[in-house]
Formats: sequence, C-alpha cells, structure tokens
Amino acid sequence: MGDTEDQLQELEEKVLKACELFEQTRAERRALQQALEKLRADSKERGRLTEAHEQEIIALRREREEVRVRLEKLLQRIDALTTKQSSG
Repeated sequence: MGDTEDQLQELEEKVLKACELFEQTRAERRALQQALEKLRADSKERGRLTEAHEQEIIALRREREEVRVRLEKLLQRIDALTTKQSSG
C-alpha cells in the first residue's frame, strides 16, 4: 500500500505543479497582452505624429518656396532700379 500512496502523492504534486505553471503562464499571457496593447497604442500615436510632422514639413516647404519667389521678385526690382539709376 505504501507504494500506491507514494505514487498518489507524487501524482498530486505533479498536478499541483502543473496548476501553478498554468496560472503563472496565464498571468504572463495577460501581462504580454497588456504590453502588446500598449505597444499598438504607442505605434498608432507615433503614426499620427509622423503624419502631422509630414504635413508640417510640406507646409514649411511651400512657405519657403513662396518666400524664395517673393525675394527673387524684390531682388529683380532692386536690380531694375539700380540699373536705371546707373544708366540715367
């Protein structure tokens, strides 16, 4: 009988250990799912920021081009005035 009791005790310990491992794995899985959700949210926010930065860059380039055109026109006027003055 002692041998059967030992086997039963050993089986009980294995089942308890398996249950502990299952609970630990479940807790780790929940933690990983939460971390994944956070990473997805962070990624989505970074995507929005990237898009906003890209739009800002486009607007700044457009503004830079407008300033360049206006400066060229001003320089042409100054050049025309100085040419008239030196010739007249």
